[in-house]
Amino acid sequence: MHFGRRLDDGSSRWERVRPPGFGRSRVWRSPLRSTWLTSVLGMVLLVALPIVVLTGLLSYAAYGPRFGQAMPAETGWLRLPLFDWPTRPSWLFRLNQGVHVLLGLVLVPVVLAKLWSVIPKLVAWPPVTSPAKALERLSLLLLVGSVLFELVTGVLNVQYYYAFPFSFYTAHYWGAWVFIGSFAVHVALKLPAAVRALRRRGGEDDLAAVRPAAATLSRRGFLATVAGGAALIGLLTAGQTFDGARRTALLSPRYRDAPGPNGFQVNRTAAAAGISAASTGPEWRLRLLGGAEPVELDRARLLALPQRTAELPIACVEGWSTTQRWTGVPLAELARLAGVPDPASAHVRSLETGGAFAAATLHPGQVLDPDALLALRVNGVDLSADHGFPARVIVPALPGVHNTKWVASISFRRR
Repeated sequence: MHFGRRLDDGSSRWERVRPPGFGRSRVWRSPLRSTWLTSVLGMVLLVALPIVVLTGLLSYAAYGPRFGQAMPAETGWLRLPLFDWPTRPSWLFRLNQGVHVLLGLVLVPVVLAKLWSVIPKLVAWPPVTSPAKALERLSLLLLVGSVLFELVTGVLNVQYYYAFPFSFYTAHYWGAWVFIGSFAVHVALKLPAAVRALRRRGGEDDLAAVRPAAATLSRRGFLATVAGGAALIGLLTAGQTFDGARRTALLSPRYRDAPGPNGFQVNRTAAAAGISAASTGPEWRLRLLGGAEPVELDRARLLALPQRTAELPIACVEGWSTTQRWTGVPLAELARLAGVPDPASAHVRSLETGGAFAAATLHPGQVLDPDALLALRVNGVDLSADHGFPARVIVPALPGVHNTKWVASISFRRR
């Protein structure tokens, strides 16, 4: 079928199948749209989105161990990390994830403004006129779809609202790779035109035909509005990463701390994890595995071992983080007691029987770091039930979900 062929009444087949509004300039008319405006927004995204992508990939490098090590079932078959995530500086993951989430949220108004500015192009009719145009359309479809998918799932994850039936971590990871590929193709196709438009400084361009004569807001005013919206989101979000500014993080579901030494944030409470008082009472024992014989330690014996105190941040993939003073037994000491003083890894299991993060695997650098602890106390008092009593793991620069709470056993693997 030749859609470009004229019919007897003078129309083309493309015109016969055109949806309402597609290809009609008066529907999408605005005095603000121009290639210059689109190019300015595009350049902002060209600089900022690669930072979001890089910090996101580094987050996955921190999130999962290297090839050949066990990973949580929630991650599916993600196998990005090719190196051991470092434990120093201890705030490394806090910085990386704070930048990733904060910048991603700040860019929401910019992405929406960019999509608005190119609506006439998105609904142009006919949609395909040549193979080159088909490639451009396909890359644009993947780009728009993937960036919206990443933004929507990311925002829902920050708000702990999982309205989707799939794993956020797996879907967000693969969505990122779709975005990376389509973004690279789109930049290759559109960057020369964007540079030319910026050099013209807002002169006549290919969107001029859809601009009416008068405007109520200048393009620079429009850009200032977008920048103001982005700055406001940043101000209302950044506090979740800084302890002193917590009350300003009104867009975060964990923007206030409760009073008391155990009053800082948690993602998962003991009740939500199904942890009962009976399971953490006097009968609780920590099992150390991997040596010739299992070793069992009750909490009194753990408290009798040499204790170490360290100020360490705990940071979650949702973007929030906090620094607290933890006291407990170094994991290296527990490895020695288990009979594996130089472990290849440590597999930590929680009393929690379900959930994606009831276990975590630590690489040797994380086990042997002097400040990697099986924490028994925080800020000078015993851990609360919600913070992992009777014992939890805390490791420098480790994502919060892997700092396992309500620890039941640690299995050290020999080299």
